[in-house]
Order: sequence, then C-alpha cells, then structure tokens
Amino acid sequence: MRFIFLVLFLLAGRAVIAVESPPANEASPAVLGFAIVPQQSPRELAKRWGPILQYLTEHSGVTLQFQTANSLTTYQQEMKAGLYDISFINAYYYVAFSGEAGYKVFAQEKDAKFIGIMVVRKDSPYQTVEDLKGKELAFPAPTAVTSMLAYTYLKRKNINFSPRYVISMDSVYRAVAKGLFPAGQGEMRTFGSMEPEIRDQLRILWSADPMPPFTFSAHPRVPPDVLQKVQKAMFEMASDPEGIELLKAINMKGIVPAQDSDYTAVRKLKLLTLEQTPKPD
Repeated sequence: MRFIFLVLFLLAGRAVIAVESPPANEASPAVLGFAIVPQQSPRELAKRWGPILQYLTEHSGVTLQFQTANSLTTYQQEMKAGLYDISFINAYYYVAFSGEAGYKVFAQEKDAKFIGIMVVRKDSPYQTVEDLKGKELAFPAPTAVTSMLAYTYLKRKNINFSPRYVISMDSVYRAVAKGLFPAGQGEMRTFGSMEPEIRDQLRILWSADPMPPFTFSAHPRVPPDVLQKVQKAMFEMASDPEGIELLKAINMKGIVPAQDSDYTAVRKLKLLTLEQTPKPD
C-alpha cells in the first residue's frame, strides 16, 4: 500500500477524511461517502478506518471518502435523511432506516454478534446490576442501542438510575476507569478494541442477549456495478495479509455478504427509550 496522509476536517457538522484517489489511468467510477457510526471519537474512527478506506479505494477503483458525525444523534438524523452513500451501523438502526431512507444491507461483520455490556472497574464492589440501583450511570447517547438495551433490562428489573451521556463508548470506558461513574454501558466489539491500559482496568458486570452484527448498507442512489466493486474488495480483505492487519484495528475477523431477510427478528425487537424507564430515586 502506498503511504498517504489522512486529513480529518469538519464539513457541515460531519467529520470527513480526504483520501488519495486512484491514479488517473485507473477507472474511478464514483466518489462514495463511506460513513461510520460514531461509537468512538471522529479522530479515533479516522485513525482506524482511514487506512481501511484507502485500501478499499485502491483495490476497488472506487474513491471512498470517510464520513462520520460528532454525535450518534446527528449520525442517525443524517442517515435517516439519506445523506450517506454507504453506512456502517448496528442492525437495529439499519432496520429503522432501511424503510425510511431506502438503505439496503449488502455486508456484515464475519462471525460476530452485537452484545451490549455494562462495565465497572475491576476493583468495584458491585457484583450485580441490582447493586447499581439509584446510581449515576454513564451512557454513550440516549438513542444508542446499547443504552436502550440497558434501559429495557433495568426497567424489567425495576432498577432506578440516573443517566449521564458522555458522547461515545470510548468515553464511557475511560470515565468508568477513572472512577467518574460506578458503571457504564458499552458494546463488546468496541470494548475489545479499547487500549489495553483502559480495558484491563474494567470488568463486564452484565451483557445483553446477542443481536445480529453491525451492517454495511447502501443508499439506492449508489450504482449497483459500483457497489459490487466495493463489495468484492471488502470481502477479499480477510484473505489478504494486509487486509487482515487493517481489520484487526477495528476488531473484525472479516466482512461477509448479508441480505435484508437476515434481520427479520430485529424488526420484531422492541427496545425502551429513556422516557419509558424508571425515574431516579
């Protein structure tokens, strides 16, 4: 892979990376915005995903531009409005926006599940979620699926709590590790990709029932032949030593095909919002 400089900047509230386009003598059928849900800070996402999109650009001949948003709420609003060409997001919100904005899934994480988790410090005295009754807990965002999974579970358990939102899952893990909150809500894949010096200070107190893995979906305006080129490059990453190393940065084993019917069960899932949860003591 050629060495490149990735430049992160803000455009209309969205974080964007400028990547090197294929050489002029190579076919470049389109420039596609490739959006990554902001589970982590835009800078951290750019660090991890920028090289992947550069790799896919070189191997597909389609210029892919990294995009994200400064908050999960903004990302959801922009995907709902159809602003992203390709979007990487959890299965729950893929289902929501496939109907409203027309997105269609074409790939998903290989051998993975979406598992919401609650973490505490390793030296925490709390051993069950019941021990968190009346506590102030850290969440990434009000509409994050991990948050709603926790809301739903805590409601069933009649456990009152005070939510505090810290923007991203990385921020949740760091805040709990520093002792700013007794516990916080995250997700298994991002927890696994956290720096060892933070992750090793934490333990998982609770985990939700697994959901289907994160999805890659495309807006209807993306030409099928162009998307096919990107798909091929994505699927082949796990068989290329360079691609394997890049996937490790996002804690993935590979990327495999997916279709809309894979998410029928998710369409039946009913998660609670914060307004439907118990009020703090």
